[in-house]
Amino acid sequence: MHEFASLADKYGLSLVFLNVLLEQLGVPVPALPTVIVAGALVAAGRLSGVGVLGAVVAACMFANAVWYLAGLRYGNAVMKALCRISLSPDSCVRQTEIQFDRFGATLLVFAKFVPLLSTIAPPLAGAMRVGWPSFLLFNSLGSVAWGAAGIGAGFLFHRQIYQALAHLEAAGAMSGVLLLLLVAGYVLFKYWQRRRFYKVLRMARISVDELHDLMRKGDQPVIVDVRSPSVRARDGRRIPGALLIDFESIDEHIQDLPTDRDIILYCTCPNEASAARVAKLLIDRGFTRVRPLQGGFEAWTEAGLSVEELPMLRAERPAASRMPSKAEND
Repeated sequence: MHEFASLADKYGLSLVFLNVLLEQLGVPVPALPTVIVAGALVAAGRLSGVGVLGAVVAACMFANAVWYLAGLRYGNAVMKALCRISLSPDSCVRQTEIQFDRFGATLLVFAKFVPLLSTIAPPLAGAMRVGWPSFLLFNSLGSVAWGAAGIGAGFLFHRQIYQALAHLEAAGAMSGVLLLLLVAGYVLFKYWQRRRFYKVLRMARISVDELHDLMRKGDQPVIVDVRSPSVRARDGRRIPGALLIDFESIDEHIQDLPTDRDIILYCTCPNEASAARVAKLLIDRGFTRVRPLQGGFEAWTEAGLSVEELPMLRAERPAASRMPSKAEND
């Protein structure tokens, strides 16, 4: 333990700050183990508990403020960029949006305890125009709670942690190799999950021009908006006549969808991920004329095609269960 204790005495607070900062910025270097070990060193009197908590909160607030400002300025583009590099592309932004719809800015209080939420919540708060005072309040509460929990766990189990560190130090290079193998195994597993998910995304798309031609010819395709409520609220528009169906409630509306008409689904996520997942679900339920819209809603608006204002939020759910009439499509 002599070498580890020596490093802790010299660089303890700096290491905690740097590790937490990198993790909160999105670098895949887990910081909670470091905070827990720091808590054990606090119990041994080698580090200051106030100092460790201060380093954790300072790192969280700085990194989260960077993401908040990025979300405030660039909106959905930031979340889409994060989702593209995520090892869990099917759930990264969508799950965070669902939780934000449910809890609002208070999500920031417990987001630190969930790795995925921890990265996505700050830029999403910015994109949803959460005010600075609310962001600083809830994010600081979450940072303090997360830091205190990690330090407290280390303080409580300091004897066991010291024993584990002693064994790791005795094992020398072998412990480092084992740690690298564990990390590599985790990354490979998540990469395999990612590849399996992207097989779903290889289904045939329909381009915005093709969809526009269908609508112009009067073929009456059923267009379904599967964006999350928060994304719809931020944008305030939809493709004319599109049904508003939440991804999580698709089963409730399957009986309202026709099997003899084209069903076109769109979202605003990378690679039309949510639309492709819903399309796969519908195909598994017997629908054959289902296609995601290539490029999603952004491709539609960038092509300069017509959009309409969303109905009031209180009318969104009734609208989801009503099929558009021919007159409305015309």
